Amino acid sequence: MLIASLPRPKSAWESLDLTTAPAEGPVAFGDDLRPQSLLSAYRQGLYPFPADTVEQRFLNEIGHEPDVATGRVKLLAGSKEPYSVAWCSPDPRPLILVDRARVQRSLRRRLRSQVDWTTTVDVCFERVVSLCREGRSERWLTDELIAGLCSLHTCGFAHSVEVWDDGRLVGGTFGVRVGAVFSADSQFTLSSGAGKVAVAELTRRFAEAGGVAVDVQHDGDHARLLGARPVPRAEYLELLRSPRGSSPLRTGPRPARRLAD
Repeated sequence: MLIASLPRPKSAWESLDLTTAPAEGPVAFGDDLRPQSLLSAYRQGLYPFPADTVEQRFLNEIGHEPDVATGRVKLLAGSKEPYSVAWCSPDPRPLILVDRARVQRSLRRRLRSQVDWTTTVDVCFERVVSLCREGRSERWLTDELIAGLCSLHTCGFAHSVEVWDDGRLVGGTFGVRVGAVFSADSQFTLSSGAGKVAVAELTRRFAEAGGVAVDVQHDGDHARLLGARPVPRAEYLELLRSPRGSSPLRTGPRPARRLAD
């Protein structure tokens, strides 16, 4: 599938006003996870959180009914099961600004001892996404969402970073690139520190490609340890609209220990 095969018609996301949208939790509900809809949502500063059970869909409906009734949370037109997918746009948004990114001292020490660790980009996207899903109590990475993300990967919009230990995959992360922003959806770790290495490598390679920020979506202690800092949603949306783009990520293998320098 070519990038040109994903047109940019005006979508429901482009008319979504986030001015009065909740700072936490869903800002909209809608079941469209086709690649065109996914990409439009990311371009407007949203990311999906599908419900993997009927019970979770029911909780979405009863829990957010008051905000839907007042219009504070929107329902996407044309949805058959709108509460099956929540769409989020937190305020503030945790961003790693690539020109200020730093690798933690403890992670640098670990990197210096891992002489066999290497990193790559886009070697096994679907495998990275599948490993990010394993062991999660909430399986928000549903089959339908994974299919949509894999289509975006084929089109050149979604990417993965892999961490290898002497040929064995031990960590990784993936997400969607929108111009100067990379929205990192999830990460996995099979060897201590490997997930953090994947995010650090993503940040380094994205900086080299002319990117501005890596969005880690969920604020908290883990995000801060990765170097993320909260940015107001309005500022994040302006960054998404910036005409500044980025060149392709370099995909070849590199020694992970270079991140410790």
